[in-house]
Amino acid sequence: MKDFFLSDCPRFENKVITSSFVVTTKQVKPKKTGEPYLALTLADRCGQIEAKMWDNVEDALDVFEQDDFLKIKGLLNKYKNRFQITIHKLRRMADSEVDFADYLPKTNKNIDELWQTVVDFVASFEDQHLKALVQAFMSDPEIAAAYRCAPAAKTLHHAYIGGLLDHVVSLFRSCDLVCRNYPQINRDLLLTGAFLHDIGKIHELAYTRSFSYTSRGQLLGHMIIELEMLQAKIAAIPGFPDELKTLLEHLIISHHGHYEFGSPKLPMFPEALMLHYMDDLDSKMESMRAHFERESGSDSKWTSYNPSLGRGLLNTAKFLDKEPVTIVAAAAASDSTATVETQTSVEPSPAPPATPTVDKIF
Repeated sequence: MKDFFLSDCPRFENKVITSSFVVTTKQVKPKKTGEPYLALTLADRCGQIEAKMWDNVEDALDVFEQDDFLKIKGLLNKYKNRFQITIHKLRRMADSEVDFADYLPKTNKNIDELWQTVVDFVASFEDQHLKALVQAFMSDPEIAAAYRCAPAAKTLHHAYIGGLLDHVVSLFRSCDLVCRNYPQINRDLLLTGAFLHDIGKIHELAYTRSFSYTSRGQLLGHMIIELEMLQAKIAAIPGFPDELKTLLEHLIISHHGHYEFGSPKLPMFPEALMLHYMDDLDSKMESMRAHFERESGSDSKWTSYNPSLGRGLLNTAKFLDKEPVTIVAAAAASDSTATVETQTSVEPSPAPPATPTVDKIF
């Protein structure tokens, strides 16, 4: 297992670290002098970090590619309030050196329990056609295995192993609650839409080494893939109503809610509108949660800019937290004539933790 993860960055700021990462993006860019430098995005299970290599670049250019694993040695510091690494040395790692669990983030929830929650919801369906359809997907071994593991997105929300299932369980719970306030909503139809709305992600995204798009995902997108999957399953269910099939297709193609967000159609009936808003709410709440988690080591109550939400975020827990005034602090505030002897009697701060560097790996 790695001895340094990106969650450890605050403890090792302005130190040289040695650790391993997966390369999620690799770019060769020109310096002002015209010489090349490397601009990388590195990742482990705790997140991503930007990295630059300025020197000896020619020797490193052909050593690795995107999705390779690297052992790097470099300086960890902050630039514009975000951590980055200036790489001094790197080498490509063989797969035999890698524990893949170190590099892909994973839900901390129990996958079996999440899956059982979906099973229980589907068992409560009154519409037998919709129940048969969802159960047909869930009883397909290949689909079920992928559905339990896939992320819900590459970066924006629930971007971790098990993220798709986590997202859908959250949607089921939210939709079930909101339906109680709107009796005109067809609950079974809405929950079926929630189950299907991102199922194409199991083929759109690759998630064995890092999160990326498959060629099919790039060319078609998850909505087209979902329509194909839906057609295949419905064809095997005798007497499935054409009208119900049309409603499910509309739920799939309208759930992004806006043309500019990739929806071929806008939501045109109540269940479609509700699916869009519940999906949008759940994705944004997860994006906020993940952003606060990434910056949990910061003392600031405001986060850095969140690109997907287009704003910085206020951490209300930090905003409302009032640190108690200590006796020492109160005394210092009331008596500005504290002696040097008193100041030096304060117990010294502990030494910073040892830096996890091992040069011999290179």
